[in-house]
Amino acid sequence: MVAERRALLHTVVLHPNVPDQWHWYPSIMGIYTVRTGYHFLTSQDLLIVGTLDVFIWHKKVSLKVSILAWRLLHDMLPTKTNLLNQGILSSEATICSTACGQDETASHLFLHCDMYAPLWQMVRSLLGVSGVDPQGLHAHFFQFTNCLGGLKACRSFLQLLWLLCVWLIWQEHNNRLFKNSQLPISEHMDKVKFHSYWWLKANNTTFVFGSQRWWSEPLRCLGIG
Repeated sequence: MVAERRALLHTVVLHPNVPDQWHWYPSIMGIYTVRTGYHFLTSQDLLIVGTLDVFIWHKKVSLKVSILAWRLLHDMLPTKTNLLNQGILSSEATICSTACGQDETASHLFLHCDMYAPLWQMVRSLLGVSGVDPQGLHAHFFQFTNCLGGLKACRSFLQLLWLLCVWLIWQEHNNRLFKNSQLPISEHMDKVKFHSYWWLKANNTTFVFGSQRWWSEPLRCLGIG
């Protein structure tokens, strides 16, 4: 983790004798205008990674889960394509661990693999919403965490669910690789219900609902449905 943070600061150069000043990098002149701001937002991903960093550190989520999400959004997980780029795997060994026939990139593994993609639709079905998964992880995070509207309580709950799904997918990925074991997607959905219930219930004396009601109508339990 420290090494990854150090790598992000590697290109930063400090000039002790130069006064501080604002500089808008998307503009050649370094001056912010509405036009350059609009061009920047419409020509980049929906959200830049630095913005998402704020939302993955969730007080009801284990630190190791948030660290995993941070590494995922910075494309620092040891997916097969990343191992190829590091010279650890050959180009013939980058097929997804689920044997779906596609290269194992981060976005494919977590969003579009035939084995794991149905989990996101199952979670949306539980919430009573529908949607199509975007191609990129940053856009997916933003879309998923705002699919119930802009209320803070909704976003917080959806952020927890997104982090949980990412955690479960990565665990299943590792179990397939190193333990030669696998679970059907329906059992992962049961894990989403189980873990979200206990993550929210931990140290929350006002969360008095039983697991059966939670699994059938989570939004009503939270007072946001």
